[in-house]
Amino acid sequence: MQVHTVSLEDFSCADYHILGIHSALEDYQLAYLLNSFLRVHFKRCENDIDLKTKTSESFFPLYEFTDDYNDNVWYLISNVYKTNSKDPFNGLFAESETRSYLIPEKKKVDYFLKIEGEFTENKIENIKGVIHQIPGVITSYNIDTNTLKSKEFLIF
Repeated sequence: MQVHTVSLEDFSCADYHILGIHSALEDYQLAYLLNSFLRVHFKRCENDIDLKTKTSESFFPLYEFTDDYNDNVWYLISNVYKTNSKDPFNGLFAESETRSYLIPEKKKVDYFLKIEGEFTENKIENIKGVIHQIPGVITSYNIDTNTLKSKEFLIF
């Protein structure tokens, strides 16, 4: 009897690039500005990326743009989920903010831009150049997926 092994690589697109974006903008603001500057059409997905652990539950906004003409799919994913909790026994400091990260090893990255499809390095550099022109964006850069321990959260 033959045994087949399935790995994470079987479910992921081999041709994709991930850009990390640093920005204080809200996710909907960044999606709007990316639509304007890159001439794409990001739309909020019906379902967020849900991450459940034993102690908490986090929801990361997900935006998608499908370019049928060039056979590409773009995703904008928030890396940060903020929750406010209230402790009535702490008086003045009754409210505290808790942050969860989709990719914990990249805590300084606010958003990930995952682009599936065939792109030349020159095209990726052009996309980063346009992103740098967006007001409110601090920087963007390529992320090597081989260095990510939690890259399975970016497979969808």
